[in-house]
Amino acid sequence: MQNLITLIGVALFFIAAYSDVKSFRIPNLLVAAVALLAVTRLIVVGDPGAAIHTVGASVILLAIGFVLFWQGIVSAGDPKLITAAVLLIGYNDLPSFLIFMSICGALLALATFATRKQKPNAKLYIPYGVAIATAGSVTLLFQSPFVTSFIG
Repeated sequence: MQNLITLIGVALFFIAAYSDVKSFRIPNLLVAAVALLAVTRLIVVGDPGAAIHTVGASVILLAIGFVLFWQGIVSAGDPKLITAAVLLIGYNDLPSFLIFMSICGALLALATFATRKQKPNAKLYIPYGVAIATAGSVTLLFQSPFVTSFIG
């Protein structure tokens, strides 16, 4: 069941990244699908303590994301996708997810800045959903029993 959840999660993250690149939007329905998959995973794992910590971490990140959105620093879809991603990956891997997401985001920003020369006066949009989706996918894959059997 864990492998199926991982595959569906990676597919949903791929769709989120594609959507963000294509339209600079992450549909609420897609975020809801990731969150629903996360709830399914929390039920399958069956650890109430881990579920409480995971939900708590997600709520904290949603609150931080709301403040960043309110200040105009991020768009609305990014905090929602981060929240759903954390629900899916769990609180144990939150630090590695955030670090990897930050690295991916920095590389994405550098690439966006490098290609900005074509339109120097245009408003700069960075599809950060790509960084969130990449970090979420990699974290899920490293949690998967199937993948970990190959690497360690």
